[in-house]
Amino acid sequence: MLERFKILLEAKNYAQLKLELNDMYPQDIALLLDEFWADDERQALILFRLLTKENAAEVFVEVSSDTQEYLINAFSDAELKSVFDEMFLDDTVDVIEEMPASVVSRIINQSDPETRKLINQILKYPKDSAGSVMTVEYVSLKRNWTVKECFDCIRRQAVDKETIYTCYVTDETRRLLGVVSVKTLLLNDYDTIVETIMETDVISADTYADQEYVASLFSKYDLTAVPIVDQENRIVGIITVDDALDVIEEEATEDIEKMAAIRPSDRPYLEQSVWQIWLNRVPWLLILMVSATFTGLIINSYESKLAAISTVLFACVPMLMDTGGNAGSQASVTVIRALAIGDLEPKDVFKVMFKEFRVSILLGLVLALACFAKLQLIDRLLFRFDGYDVVTSLVVSLAMFITIVLAKFVGCLLPLFAKKIKLDPAVVASPFITTIVDALSLIIYCTISIAILS
Repeated sequence: MLERFKILLEAKNYAQLKLELNDMYPQDIALLLDEFWADDERQALILFRLLTKENAAEVFVEVSSDTQEYLINAFSDAELKSVFDEMFLDDTVDVIEEMPASVVSRIINQSDPETRKLINQILKYPKDSAGSVMTVEYVSLKRNWTVKECFDCIRRQAVDKETIYTCYVTDETRRLLGVVSVKTLLLNDYDTIVETIMETDVISADTYADQEYVASLFSKYDLTAVPIVDQENRIVGIITVDDALDVIEEEATEDIEKMAAIRPSDRPYLEQSVWQIWLNRVPWLLILMVSATFTGLIINSYESKLAAISTVLFACVPMLMDTGGNAGSQASVTVIRALAIGDLEPKDVFKVMFKEFRVSILLGLVLALACFAKLQLIDRLLFRFDGYDVVTSLVVSLAMFITIVLAKFVGCLLPLFAKKIKLDPAVVASPFITTIVDALSLIIYCTISIAILS
């Protein structure tokens, strides 16, 4: 398709281009524009100007932030106003948050006073709060209206609303009274009063609630939209399921990056410069490098004593540390995921500890036996390494067993502790747990070896 569009552009067959382009899904057009922008910015602008007004707004929301910035700078004031007038308010706010101040100023200047007021209202909410991702474009009904009056209202408002399937019943002060779906309205007579058929037990969220919590409501209650209310239960906006999916993806990406000791970034990988990637990675690596010096101090403390006992003891250190770190990471990832989807709470700490203790015993026994067999059959008999006698192999296997039990405890407890003190559990995931387990495994190994073999 990319090659075909390039041929049509070179032939200046704009009529055919316009026909084929506007027959595509906006998301596919956005991908195409990003490809053209990377090769030839001018061609991307030509293609965008061939879109219908409705398609242009939808495509603009989907293209990358770099392409958005280029298009805004290339637009005339009339073009800019035309595109943003067709966009939903929450999409406009998302674009504004990604743009530099000079571009934001142009966007704001082309907005009417009412839109400017609504944009500023959403921008005042903290990042990652429900208020920052909501849209103020929802259908509001009155409780004393008939079904016919409700449909008349929906028809008038439908063009400018992000969703019309779920409608909210409010009083004169915008206080949320109930919710009714278009399906419910369709199944009732025109003369039915909406108050008699609305659902009064409404699932809602506060404007300052965490966006991840709101996204979890969609999964828990199978919703298509969640109303966002202020402290006085007055509806100020809604979050729709498509926005919730974006939040879930964003939060999952953020957790993965934190668990890999990377500072989260809002920009896609290919849109980040080398310096941005370096800046996101180097602080954590420096912290972990410094924290890993404890491992070196432990080895230095026990080096002479271990060397006096047996030189082969040092060869088992990497195996013990790696196995302990992996065991701790397994437990932490499992607990972090359960916390993220609401399966666990900090109050479940004793249940988690008891379960992980039983798991660690089983895993420790299997790995300790495998370790003993490996040292005896492979290292001693196959490769004929001196020093791997039965007693030494038993000591290493015992250290392996205890390390795995402790690693499982550390891995499950740290995320729960982080959640309890209002920290993101992902922050204390794999890197920190591995560092802690490495130190513990070395202390255990050296202590047991010296106590038994000396």
